[in-house]
Amino acid sequence: MRRKSFLRLFFPLLTACAVLLGGCTRVLGWGMLLWSTEDPAIPSGTVLPVYIKSNIDRVWVTGIPRAFRRARGGVNKFEIPLSQLELVGSKRAAQKRAAAFGEYTLLYAETLQDGLPIREDPDNGSRRVYRLRAGQIIKILTRVDGNPAISTTGDPLPGDWYLVLTEDGSRGYCFSYRLKMFEHRGGPLEAGEAVEEEAEDTELETVLAQSWYPESWDAMIASERIDTEELARHWGFFPGQDSGLARIYLPNLDRTFTYTKIRPDGTHSWRFDGGALKMILRSDRLLAVQFSENGGAMQTHLFITLPSDLDDIIVQETERRDALFQNIFRAGPVFTSANYGALSFTRNRRFIWTGNNLLVPQIIPATALGSGAIDVGLFLDAALTDRYNGAFTLRFDGAGGPGASVRFCYTLDDRGLRIEYVPVENLNGVTVTRRSPSPIVIYFFKTEE
Repeated sequence: MRRKSFLRLFFPLLTACAVLLGGCTRVLGWGMLLWSTEDPAIPSGTVLPVYIKSNIDRVWVTGIPRAFRRARGGVNKFEIPLSQLELVGSKRAAQKRAAAFGEYTLLYAETLQDGLPIREDPDNGSRRVYRLRAGQIIKILTRVDGNPAISTTGDPLPGDWYLVLTEDGSRGYCFSYRLKMFEHRGGPLEAGEAVEEEAEDTELETVLAQSWYPESWDAMIASERIDTEELARHWGFFPGQDSGLARIYLPNLDRTFTYTKIRPDGTHSWRFDGGALKMILRSDRLLAVQFSENGGAMQTHLFITLPSDLDDIIVQETERRDALFQNIFRAGPVFTSANYGALSFTRNRRFIWTGNNLLVPQIIPATALGSGAIDVGLFLDAALTDRYNGAFTLRFDGAGGPGASVRFCYTLDDRGLRIEYVPVENLNGVTVTRRSPSPIVIYFFKTEE
């Protein structure tokens, strides 16, 4: 009984050894090696016969070409991880595939930045599928066309997008700006310097995955007084995990910091190695970014995440403004005044104002033409909402370029349109805060087109 148990255990082991040592000669197909092997030292791009595919062990059993065997009559088969060999089909097809591999056959890269992402598509905005460590080796499979990677200064980064493979089998696209390319012909693959394995920093991952905007935008959005021109400038803090270039971009500051790694620096805090930069997560939505220049006082700038996507906020505000304009357009679209001419609007948010000579040059500059675009993007202080429906800006065309912008509060009634001139000093950002002591009020009557 004991002998039968021994045979039951020994027979599968004997069978596996026989397969690996040459007992199985039937070829499943031919494949091309994507990742060089260490022992035996076979370079990537080599065509190999494939005998077995094991989905359980996630390996291929392939033949070893004679040129790479240690000794005559030695082991002529070995295992390769599934991700490191591409099964092609016939030997001729595999040789053709290897020839097409061409300049990428021996090409590998070492990552120069911790956290460099591999993405689902060749685009900086694409989903990240893998996070590389500094010094990690990847296999270059081919160069691909993609959307240019943009630096924190808004300029295209030098480099190309590549389809790459990691040793553990992850595939995706990586931009070459922070990669060091090299060729390898088999044997041990070694990075330029040893890199210690680090525990995954999920909090840092969350910070890097979010978009960070000036803290001042929080009050603007909460009050629903959206300045789309301000939002469209895309001020903010950009950690630059794709490029190793972190940028603080604000109306009065534009600084870029080069760094090699982001390291923990206390609770909810990280420093940028080589960049004299530090960030502290003060809450789920508030990030403090600090730096000092030339040993001077520490500067701190605050950034927030938005409650919804920035583009969605701009779209919603644009729709709100369009609804207000449509109210004005439907009430007219042509309005006339005995003293101040005719003011008419078109569906594409344009206006034509003729006969406004009495307002030139005190309100309308002499250089302004009689046409332009209307922007219903101003807001009223609470004290003015009982008197007016809203406020708008008339952006006059100018001879040879943009003309002047003139602002008015307005009210619609059954007979026409009443507007009141708003001097610049009565504005706080995009909000009309008060009336003038001696306001200039104009009434236009409805007129059929």
